[in-house]
Amino acid sequence: MSPAIFHTVVTLLFAVQVNQVCMAQEKRLDSVVVTASRFEEPLTALSAGTIVISADQIRASGASDVNEAIRKIAGVLGRQNLIGSSDSALDLRGFGTTSEQNLVVMVDGVRLSEIDLSNALISSVPIDSVERVEVTRGGSSVLYGNGATGGTIHLITKRGASGRQAGSAGLAFGNYGQREALASLSAGSDAFVADISTSVRQSDGYRRNGANDQNNLSLGLYAPIEGGRVGLRTNVSRQESGLPGSLTLAEFTTDPRQTTKPRDQGSVDAERYSLFMEKKIGDWDFAADLSRRLQRAVGRYPSMSYTATTDSDADQFSPRLKHVATVAGWRHETVAGLDMMRATRKGYSEASQDSDALYLRHEIRANDTSIALGARREAFQLTSSGLSKDFGLNAWEVLLAQDLYAGWGLYAKSGRSYRVANVDETAGAVGSLLPQTSNDYELGTQFNHSDGKLTLNWFRHDLRNEIIYNPTAPTADPMFSGANVNLDPTRREGVEFRLSQTLGSAWRVQASAQHVLPTFRGGPNSGNDIPLVARNTFAARLAWSPGNGHRGDIGWQWADRQRYGNDFANTCSTKIPAFDTLDARYAWRQDKWEVALVGNNLTDKHYFSTAYGACRNGIYPDPGRLLQITARRDF
Repeated sequence: MSPAIFHTVVTLLFAVQVNQVCMAQEKRLDSVVVTASRFEEPLTALSAGTIVISADQIRASGASDVNEAIRKIAGVLGRQNLIGSSDSALDLRGFGTTSEQNLVVMVDGVRLSEIDLSNALISSVPIDSVERVEVTRGGSSVLYGNGATGGTIHLITKRGASGRQAGSAGLAFGNYGQREALASLSAGSDAFVADISTSVRQSDGYRRNGANDQNNLSLGLYAPIEGGRVGLRTNVSRQESGLPGSLTLAEFTTDPRQTTKPRDQGSVDAERYSLFMEKKIGDWDFAADLSRRLQRAVGRYPSMSYTATTDSDADQFSPRLKHVATVAGWRHETVAGLDMMRATRKGYSEASQDSDALYLRHEIRANDTSIALGARREAFQLTSSGLSKDFGLNAWEVLLAQDLYAGWGLYAKSGRSYRVANVDETAGAVGSLLPQTSNDYELGTQFNHSDGKLTLNWFRHDLRNEIIYNPTAPTADPMFSGANVNLDPTRREGVEFRLSQTLGSAWRVQASAQHVLPTFRGGPNSGNDIPLVARNTFAARLAWSPGNGHRGDIGWQWADRQRYGNDFANTCSTKIPAFDTLDARYAWRQDKWEVALVGNNLTDKHYFSTAYGACRNGIYPDPGRLLQITARRDF
């Protein structure tokens, strides 16, 4: 552990001790339901790394989609993507350009993460259909397999209730030509429950040729069975967006709204179908998910006289079971399951990725002590450009949590996670890419009480064969520069701090901070920073809810400087500047009506979080001030 990290940990641990002395002695763990073990259960000491975002918090933040809510409420750093949609590339634990490939995104237990370099389309899930979002930082390959080194993001949709009817409808208008309409309805009887959510969003965009149109529809049908329930959910999404291209620093300084690609366009059509079953028999819980995902992405690039069309599909089957028993005063919980996936992608190249995994996790709880052990074995078959490769990977984890006194506890975690090269990375590589592995370590403390929660942890990921695009690597295709490669050993080490605290009857504050050292620990770049990683990030939110129909929410986010995306040698004399943004929402509710004013980047800061190119190049500007008025009616 570096001296800087050690000093930060000691300082914040001392702050925890001072804070706990000042708080009331009656403490309790949050009773939030999470799916950290792939079964719903109360939040415990072993799930200290999980942040749960409720539907009420999402609505209060003024977020237009779930991706934006994750950035605002969980303090997750996001950066502009390259396809013009609202799905920012989310970064857990400082993975920079490959952040999306080092986290797993799921909807109701089904993977949303693609097998190529495209972002998981979180915005395709209608925001009113989401009950909660669980953000878990840290290696999670035992339960979630490939790509879960940085963590997981799990969207849980609403499933209604028998005998109840509820719904809402709303309109929103803002600058840059923003228009949005959304509606949701849930109805049920003793025999079944149905819900439907839809949203239509249009925007002229902040940049010229930055228009974006998105239509989403989600339908769910659920029926009770003896000891459980079965259900079917369908999601359909269509996006069309302009592709304004990247800028140089000089162009950004002159006019951040300009475009270098005035005619380039892109579209993404996605469909998802998911069937699930849950059933309890005595001490046994059974569950299974069967899903199919289809996606077509089209990029039209008149600037290069080129059109690209890719079709991808993924089938997943995930049966699992849980057994709970008490032996000699110790509570034993065992979770075992299979994950089987078949995925293909057709376009400029054809590839497939098949995998079969078996995992087992056993947790023991007694008095104030919790221990969990887990292991996973996953077999892969990758086919690309007529070449086939078969191999297997292992993941494991050991977790220990100890409650000490007055709501204060400690936890420790160690394990191994992995990811394999996706089909785009394989196509753009010279030779065969080895699987990426990471030895993961985490130590933390948490403090729970009736009015809030505080968590502090240190983490380290020691990676071998990290997969990344290196612009200086030789390539087999003379039309392009650079190639996807396995890096020399790398590391992500840092500390995270999270606080949630109620202040009186009307106020609540949330804050999160991360300090990470992203370094090469071998090879010609040994000791250098890994590009596109902010060493320090901070987010804070203040919510006001006096209970008289008025409600306010204000948030501030700050990110430190980052190196340009191609600056592996750390030779560029400048960095991506640090930036901060301010957002707020004020709402007034009367009976079933609510009117709200929402603002993002209220100071109209001109900044950019993404620059994939060489020094002072490849810049994708973030939006300026966005203002919006919304009106909704619940019924």
